[in-house]
Amino acid sequence: MTIKVLLADDQALVRAGFRSLLARSRDITVVGEAQDGDEAVRLAASTHPDVILMDIRMPGTDGITATRRIVTDPTTLGCRVIILTTFDTDEHVFAALRAGASGFLTKEVEPAELRRAVAAVAGGDALLSPGVTRRVIEQFAHRQDLTPSAGQRLAALTARELETVKLVALGLSNNEIAERLVISPLTAKTHITRAIAKLNVRDRVQLVILAYESGLIRPGA
Repeated sequence: MTIKVLLADDQALVRAGFRSLLARSRDITVVGEAQDGDEAVRLAASTHPDVILMDIRMPGTDGITATRRIVTDPTTLGCRVIILTTFDTDEHVFAALRAGASGFLTKEVEPAELRRAVAAVAGGDALLSPGVTRRVIEQFAHRQDLTPSAGQRLAALTARELETVKLVALGLSNNEIAERLVISPLTAKTHITRAIAKLNVRDRVQLVILAYESGLIRPGA
């Protein structure tokens, strides 16, 4: 199955570079290019991409606002967004993840890693680089007030599901979670899938954010 990708960046050379890198994969096709957030929203609605590579800083409507509009629009709910940034410590990355992005990459990403990331997100995965994503979330989570409603939502989980969510928030992979809990990787994945459904979140990234906002995990834990 071909993965449809939309590129959103205000620099034409950057878009051309990513298009060239993605063209090396027979399973990926670029269905459009946007130079600002508004155009990205419009093209997402008309081309229905599987993945959007979204620059976080664009003139006019930025990548954060565009991401929020795309992931909450019923006509583009299937679109997943990967945020592009120059620095992995960019404070705006955290806001983008909270807005519904499925992960992020720096613009210095290696070609093979870019293609793997696109395939992973298209397949439903999210935390592209657990350690780095967790570090970004942790770095800025302490600036956010705890959300009581977030803690209340966790009450819907079983004890094992809650334990699994905590390990996801600590940056562990499915295999590492399975080893820690002495279960199979498939069972670990099932716990995560059920937690995502019960908590009504999009993916693992949103699980991590919820874990911090609820106080289940504290920055520096």
